[in-house]
Amino acid sequence: MSANLVDVTIHIDETLTLDQQNEIETMIREANGVVGVGHRKERAHLFIIEYDPDVINSSEILEVVKSSGVHAELIGL
Repeated sequence: MSANLVDVTIHIDETLTLDQQNEIETMIREANGVVGVGHRKERAHLFIIEYDPDVINSSEILEVVKSSGVHAELIGL
């Protein structure tokens, strides 16, 4: 893993249950190159992901999120 870590915020359009939040967080964490995932209960539609851009890119992370069946987009590019 490189020392050049970056982060991205993903906005999910749907209102998520706690189970859905946990499922999406687990899916993201399991992606190769992801170092950390964070979100708060009061802002459950926002996920902040720290990752190694030499291994995975933000578009690939977004596709992981969308594969759960939600509508989502990258924020702050």
